[in-house]
Formats: sequence, structure tokens, C-alpha cells
Amino acid sequence: MTLTTARPVSDETIPIELRRASRKKRPSSPGRRLFVVVNVTILTSFSLICLLPFVNVLASSLATPGELASRAFILWPETFTLDAYRYILSTPTIFRALGVSLLVTVGGTFVSLVMTAFMAYALSKRHLRGRRVINFLVVFTMLFSGGMIPTFIVVNSLGLIDSLWSLIIPVAINAFNFVIMRSFFQAIPDSLEEAARIDGCSELGVFFRIVLPLSLASIATIGLFYAVFYWNTYQSAILYINDSEKWPIQVLLRQIVIVASGLNANESAVDVVPPAQSIRMAVIFVATLPMLLVYPFVQRFFVKGALIGSVKG
Repeated sequence: MTLTTARPVSDETIPIELRRASRKKRPSSPGRRLFVVVNVTILTSFSLICLLPFVNVLASSLATPGELASRAFILWPETFTLDAYRYILSTPTIFRALGVSLLVTVGGTFVSLVMTAFMAYALSKRHLRGRRVINFLVVFTMLFSGGMIPTFIVVNSLGLIDSLWSLIIPVAINAFNFVIMRSFFQAIPDSLEEAARIDGCSELGVFFRIVLPLSLASIATIGLFYAVFYWNTYQSAILYINDSEKWPIQVLLRQIVIVASGLNANESAVDVVPPAQSIRMAVIFVATLPMLLVYPFVQRFFVKGALIGSVKG
């Protein structure tokens, strides 16, 4: 007669439906309900406070000159007007500037993601010789930069003045984004890569078939960081771009604000030019809107990618 030992029952062997049925819903106490109400109220209040400046910007851009002069803070204009938007969109140059910013943002984000991913993957390997020195040099740039004048000399020596590449190449790899992606790659189990190599994958095959599909959250998060940075390019364009036809949207909108301020100072009160404050608010909204449209599509990756990449490693 053969005796068999009973296999201990664990939570993993129990079907998920039975586990859910076995868990009884704990009755919430008055203290817990009070905590939930207070927590939701505080978080909602903070969210509305963070949203108020943007609502004020949008409302001020749609308000009439008289209302802007009489009210310091506007959340809902009494009379809506699109004069500010008609003014800043009256010239085709703004659409050209939007195209330049879009080109720099898309191209720069792609180049930065490719270079950051390859560099982070290589330096995440502990067997790579000299990785500590290279990692130290990259992190060192987070504390000390080369400076404006040396960077301008390098860009000028490479012949990138008045080229859109001058807005991409000098800032192609961000040290902070590199550290996040490297930490994410280090958190991927080595057994997955070893299994892929046993199946005949090369190093590039492992990277493209195993590592990248597992790193979508981190890539989407860092891609958003890069996209926002390139879209807000201003100082680099001021330094390296002399041709006004190659100005990105941020530089052109600054010029529009300056011109509008001069017109408001010289023109009479009955002139059709909108007030400078209304134009400034419309400029801020136009410059912010594209990033607001992109963010919802990557928001679900944002917290996951940032936390995993910065905590594990």
C-alpha cells in the first residue's frame, strides 16, 4: 500500500472565483468612511487649485478688453470673443512655426529615444568594461554642464548654425532620462535574455524582441519627457537659429507678444488690436494645447514607467 502525502493547498492553486467568494467584504467603520471623505475632498481641492491657472488663462484669452480691465481674475468671461486668436492666427508664419516645432519634436524625440535606449541597454550590462566610468561621466553632467558659450562654439564648429539639427543633437541624450531607462533595463530578469539567446537570438534580437516590448511603459514616459522638452525649445533656438523662417513656435509667439504690446501702447483705445494681456493668454494656450492633447494617450504609462525605472535597479 502506497501512502501519498497531501499537497498543501496554497492561494495560487485555488481558482480566482473561489478566492473572491471566500473573501468577505469587511464592513466599513465610521472612521474609515470619514477618512475616505476627507481624503477625496482634499485631493479634489488640490486638483481644482492646480487647474485654476489654466482655466484663468483660457478665460482671459476669450474675454473682452473691458472685462480684462475691470476684473483681475477671470474664470468665466461674461462675453466671449475670439479677437486674440484671430490676431495670432492671422499670419501664415505661425503655421510654419508650428510645423517647425512639430518636426523638431517628432524627430528629436525619435532620435533621443533611440540613442538613450541603446546607451542605457549597453550600460545596464554588468559585464561591460568601463561601464562605471561612463555612468559616472553621464551622471556628472546632471550637476555640471559645459556652459552656454562652449556649447555655442561646438555647435558653430560643426556647422549647425541655422540648422534644425542644432536643436536636437546637443540635447539628444538627457542624463535623467538615461538613468531611468538604464534602471528599467537592469530590472528585467537575465533569464529572459538567456532564454532568447539559447533560441538563437543575437544581441540586437534580444534587444528588439525581448527588452523593448517589456519596456513600453518606460519608453512612453521618457518619450513624453523628450517631447515636452523639444516642444518648449526656446533658448537653443534663440542662440542657434537666425533665420526667422526656421523659428519654432515658442520664439515666434514671443515675437507676437512683443509686437502686440507695442501696438497696444501706440494705438488708440478704439483700435481693433486686442489687448496685450489677452494676446499673451491666447499665446500660452496655443503653445500648451498640443502637449495637452498628447498627454492622455501616454498618461497610463506615465506613473508606472517613472516609478519602476527610478525605484528598481
